[in-house]
Amino acid sequence: MAGTAETMKPAGIPRYRPFDGPVLFRQGFRPFFFGAGLWSLLSLLLWLTVVQGAVSLSLGANPLAWHAHEMIFGFTGAVIAGFLLTAIPNWTGRMPLQGVSLMVLFGTWLLGRLAMGLSALLSPALVAVLDLSFLLLLIAVVVREILAGRNWRNLPMPVALAALFIANLLTHLDLMGLAATGRMGERLGIATILFLIGLVGGRIIPSFTRNWLSKRGEKRLPASLGRFDKVSLFLMLVALIAWVSLPDSQIAGIFLLIAGGMSFLRLGRWQGHLCLSEPLIWSLHLGFFWLPLGLCLLGASIFLPQILPSMAGLHALTAGAVGSMTLAVMTRATLGHTGRTLTADRWTTMLYVLIAVAAAARVGASLAPISYSALLWVSGLLWVAAFGLFSAHYGRMLLFK
Repeated sequence: MAGTAETMKPAGIPRYRPFDGPVLFRQGFRPFFFGAGLWSLLSLLLWLTVVQGAVSLSLGANPLAWHAHEMIFGFTGAVIAGFLLTAIPNWTGRMPLQGVSLMVLFGTWLLGRLAMGLSALLSPALVAVLDLSFLLLLIAVVVREILAGRNWRNLPMPVALAALFIANLLTHLDLMGLAATGRMGERLGIATILFLIGLVGGRIIPSFTRNWLSKRGEKRLPASLGRFDKVSLFLMLVALIAWVSLPDSQIAGIFLLIAGGMSFLRLGRWQGHLCLSEPLIWSLHLGFFWLPLGLCLLGASIFLPQILPSMAGLHALTAGAVGSMTLAVMTRATLGHTGRTLTADRWTTMLYVLIAVAAAARVGASLAPISYSALLWVSGLLWVAAFGLFSAHYGRMLLFK
């Protein structure tokens, strides 16, 4: 990502090979961020219309399972790919993936989306192969680059991708009727993404904040990465493992509450309140805020299921943390890696506001059953507006410059 080099001790940003093909395949973030933005809004629109009975899709899974799968492994999988393909060359100093190789990887992602959308017309085994191939190829690329660049510090990244692959495999085993592991696969996929937000966000947010504050002569700077962050991440990992394995157990609830509390304290150490004049910075802090809030809500729901449904915490984590952080990261990375000034214009600020209100409405829908349908549509349409604005405003940067 833009600026990731400051926090991950890079070997230096390499030159790109000469490439006369489409600009879209010059750098890894371009096709995957553009594809993620479009697929996020299209898949959500499809799901909303399917739920209302206005459209019928050839889905082998029920619409809710398809929606969860595409948000976790389709949309967020593309964002992760765009991030890694852009960050890894900064870490290793090696040539980035581009051209035909990038086209093949992106085409594999597209095939997975098509296979899932037409899963009722294909054999479940074929759907699984087409969908899982993308993560396998991405893991192979990441492992090759990290090993070739001897960048041992970032070995957790392929481990996280392997966890995401296993999570996706569990959902397909359920679709094939081999094991009732679909829900566990969804939880494992969400948990993996949340841990990546905790890990990567904990590196880039204080770094970007420190740089911005230092340029303005501010003496109050974010706390450096240290033991507190490592303990907080470890507790989050324990909490997420407990939730994936035993989602309704009190031990999971206790660890989720502890991890949420520690993450709140961690966020408070990053001086986000001093950055309210720059949306590119406060959007990262706001996106991370949803993580401890969601962990606490999810943990509390285990002890108070009658008044606090688990879906409130789950959507604080997914619509809130995942939705907000992906937009914050994609916008900053696109600006930085296309040579533009790292500052948010009014359109960028608007999409940050749209996604925040969308997440709040989705959490509110779970907390207010009487208004569930209305808030669900408000949330869905605001989500579509946010990613539609990203696709339109940033699409021209990704496609042409």
